[in-house]
Amino acid sequence: MRLTILFFFLAVLFHLSVAQNQEENMIKSFFNEALTDYTSYNNLEYLCKNYPGRITGSEEVSGAIEYVFQIMQEMNLDKVFKQKVQVPRWEMGNGAKAYIKIRDDKIEVSVIPLGLSIGTNKNGLISKVVEVHDFEELEKLGRNKIEGKIVFFNRPMDPTLINTFNAYSGAGNQRTQGAAEAAKYGAAGVVVRSLTTSLDDFPHTGVMRYAENGSQIPAVAISTNGANLLSELLTKEPALDFYFESDCKNFPETTSYNIIGEIKGSEFPEEIITVGGHLDAWEPGEGAHDDGAGCMQSIEVLRIYKKLGVQPKRTVRAVMFMDEEVAQRGGKEYARQAKLNNEKHYFALEADEGAFRPLGFGISAPDERLAKIFALKKYFEPYGITQFTKGGGGVDIDPLGDLGTPISSHVTEMQRYFDMHHSGNDTFEQVNFREFQMGSAAMASFIYLIDKFDL
Repeated sequence: MRLTILFFFLAVLFHLSVAQNQEENMIKSFFNEALTDYTSYNNLEYLCKNYPGRITGSEEVSGAIEYVFQIMQEMNLDKVFKQKVQVPRWEMGNGAKAYIKIRDDKIEVSVIPLGLSIGTNKNGLISKVVEVHDFEELEKLGRNKIEGKIVFFNRPMDPTLINTFNAYSGAGNQRTQGAAEAAKYGAAGVVVRSLTTSLDDFPHTGVMRYAENGSQIPAVAISTNGANLLSELLTKEPALDFYFESDCKNFPETTSYNIIGEIKGSEFPEEIITVGGHLDAWEPGEGAHDDGAGCMQSIEVLRIYKKLGVQPKRTVRAVMFMDEEVAQRGGKEYARQAKLNNEKHYFALEADEGAFRPLGFGISAPDERLAKIFALKKYFEPYGITQFTKGGGGVDIDPLGDLGTPISSHVTEMQRYFDMHHSGNDTFEQVNFREFQMGSAAMASFIYLIDKFDL
């Protein structure tokens, strides 16, 4: 009897060991395939070099839509389609130029229009400058000291925060709301310190918003080197003038598209696992890390499955979301259509933290399901991917989370991300092949295990 029980347990352990080895071997094959195939990397290069500055409504983004649609059509997927989305349309124009004027001296500095800002007139804007670091300081100064002047928001991202995304969030409201707040006190315009941890001459743009029924004033971002110089000169010459000129414009909304490709599930085709990134990107960069890489990594998940003959139990979709940068219409419309069509979305993963070395995944799910997903970490440890944390998602899949879908974010090494973010420095040359494809393989492995183990 004891021998029978012993053999039974040995058989169970052997079965579990074989099963785990099968999964480990499959994951190894994902990494081997990703690290020896340049298809996705080459596609990213073509996207960046031929369709840079893919802001919604632009010719560049229209070309990118057709390019990505063609890529997935040629992959022999079960379905490839476009999902119509109404998006804002804003044009940066010829960018912006600026200088600091001290008596007869003019010192040029690098600036860029903020997204959705109005432009100046053709003569530009020149005025005295008021430097502030937060809205409380703005309120204390009041209209008497602000009216007719240019408000200079100069709060840096906190360099002591190891999580640079937290530092970004901590400084972000001066960019998004600075013009609206300054306009309340009669400011003529706004200059905002670029949201980056680096000191360089690349100005970093990003969306800003005016208050409903409030005054609209032009707003630009200034490079961190330029911001430091302006602040230093203001301490010596408080009466200096600042000049900037921009010709950006807002236009009526236009039609764009999410692009979707899928492999149909073999057992539960009605259950959908979404993996995606956003196709739109800011000028004057190429949108390589933000977020052409996330798009190509999502498509690469499907390519790897097709190449290795992996048939998922559930339908796996790669979604190239539109308009993440301005109004997040693509993610909202994707979730709206999911609800309208009564689709069952089983899980969603967003890749929008750059193509740096993968560290792990952040997951938002019920605690019981979360614990099971955390147990997957053992499969990733051989690859140095060990950060499985509670809390994850992204602005494009958060609307799915609101419908009850567990959502996740692909977490990467973040220290250099904001060197490139929303700037002309975000180019294909900044993407390392191995880091990029390690991320692709990690995403393919994560989705594979979620589907395989019904997590």
